[in-house]
Amino acid sequence: MDFSNRSTQTQAAAPGAHATAPVGGPGVSRNNKADRSKLTRIATMAVVAAVAILLVVTALTVGLGAKNNDEQKYVDSSKLQAVFLNTGQVYFGKITTLNSKYFVVNDIYYLQTSSTGTTAAAANTSVSLVKLGCELHSPLDQMVINRSQVTFWENLQDSGQVAKAVATFQKANPSGQKCSDQSAAGTSTNSVQGAANSNAPTGTSNTSTTSKP
Repeated sequence: MDFSNRSTQTQAAAPGAHATAPVGGPGVSRNNKADRSKLTRIATMAVVAAVAILLVVTALTVGLGAKNNDEQKYVDSSKLQAVFLNTGQVYFGKITTLNSKYFVVNDIYYLQTSSTGTTAAAANTSVSLVKLGCELHSPLDQMVINRSQVTFWENLQDSGQVAKAVATFQKANPSGQKCSDQSAAGTSTNSVQGAANSNAPTGTSNTSTTSKP
């Protein structure tokens, strides 16, 4: 008997049988490639979003900085500045820093009123310029003012009464104000009668410049 044909037929695949791919074959490789491609796309989108956010933040920072610098450039360092607060107080000095949060002012003066006479009709009110520093709390000659408290500020002309009074005071006190000499805090603060009117814009009340810090 010939068994060769029977052996060959037994080894042949049965009709309708499906071949299965071995583990780790081409199907698994395609899935891994798809996963890696998806992760790559997600990582790329995350990087693009981060760069976009960084560009927006940088633009806002530069924009705010440019705005502050635009205002800072109007400060004339060779002149005195007047800083008007929404409380009615006015300070004269040198603006050294100006930004969206605060003002820094050095070499500060303010106006003070005094009245003489026993009756309102006979009272004579005078305005004098006071150098900051000899008050009861002995403040340093520097002030940091919240931007929200500033109504406006302006440069002062050297020919104005306040600038002249400051120049006279500085000439009389080349080493600075001596608080031990109480007259320096009072009488040597040169009288500048009418200075509030000559330096304040139209519509600003004289009483808005009379309070102490």
